[in-house]
Amino acid sequence: MKQKLDEIKTQSLKAISSAGDPATLESLRVKYLGKKGELTGLLKQMGSVSEQERPVIGRLANSIRQMIEDAISQRSAEIKKDLLEKKLCEEALDVTIPGKSAPIGKKHPLYIVWDEVADIFISMGYSIEEGPEVELSDYCFTRLNTPVGHPARDRQDTFYLTEQEDICLRTQTSSVQIRVMEKTKPPIRIISPGRVYRKDEVDATHSPMFHQVEGLVVDKGITMGDLKGTLNTLMKGLFGPQVVTRFRPHHFPYTEPSCEVDVQCFECRGKGCRVCKNEGWIELLGAGMVHPKVLEGCGIDPDVYSGFAFGIGIERLTMRRFNIQDLRLLYENDVRFLSQF
Repeated sequence: MKQKLDEIKTQSLKAISSAGDPATLESLRVKYLGKKGELTGLLKQMGSVSEQERPVIGRLANSIRQMIEDAISQRSAEIKKDLLEKKLCEEALDVTIPGKSAPIGKKHPLYIVWDEVADIFISMGYSIEEGPEVELSDYCFTRLNTPVGHPARDRQDTFYLTEQEDICLRTQTSSVQIRVMEKTKPPIRIISPGRVYRKDEVDATHSPMFHQVEGLVVDKGITMGDLKGTLNTLMKGLFGPQVVTRFRPHHFPYTEPSCEVDVQCFECRGKGCRVCKNEGWIELLGAGMVHPKVLEGCGIDPDVYSGFAFGIGIERLTMRRFNIQDLRLLYENDVRFLSQF
């Protein structure tokens, strides 16, 4: 048996030292040390060894087992090191080669202005509210003091999804204001940005889909002065402290009194030029004090609370901010144009 153990020792150590990959090394471990391995099988025959030789053979077998395990462990480490070095050589990176620049995207000009408007109102304590773009006509028109047959509906006709004309694409984010007033008690101070839809022909200043941000404040003692101060703060934040605003009387069914807000032309400073069509002023938005019927329809007592609302086209603000003359440029995804911002 001692001779057989020496043979296993010699053969196993030679085979382990020449193993070239982890799979071969594992097969050698199983061959010699596994449950059915050669060394294990030999140890099962210890019963046939005399009592005098048994301790000697046992110590020799354990020593050979330990030698085989150590040899496998050492060779495994060597194989891992060799494989790592080979991988590093194959995947070597030449750091002297110039790198490839990855183009970095930029924020769309519409969303530059969108975020700036949001930041200005958040700094004044407003929260941002959103609502569905597919809306009930009740929220788009009727609850805003524009019942069926009202002439204002013709100017804001939109896309209907049902024959009964009770589900449509919203024409303005004012519908969000109604939803907020229904579920929230004053004081209310929100803006509601989002996409809106109208059946407008596509040209340099119109699109059937555009972006709008509307604002709503409802509390005790809110006046037209609060509205003017808020909008002046917005304009100065967007266009600089030198901006000059003008408030003109107007009519909207959902506000009373109502006004339109202009800014003095940035090009001619009120003298008249091609940019402002020789008027000296550029119209930007509509606003006014929330109509008592609108408040009452949302469960808010108009004798206790008052409020103001306004709506601004983000495309219009963007065009004025960056001196863009054609609305369609914002939607054409021309990288040559968009990369300027």
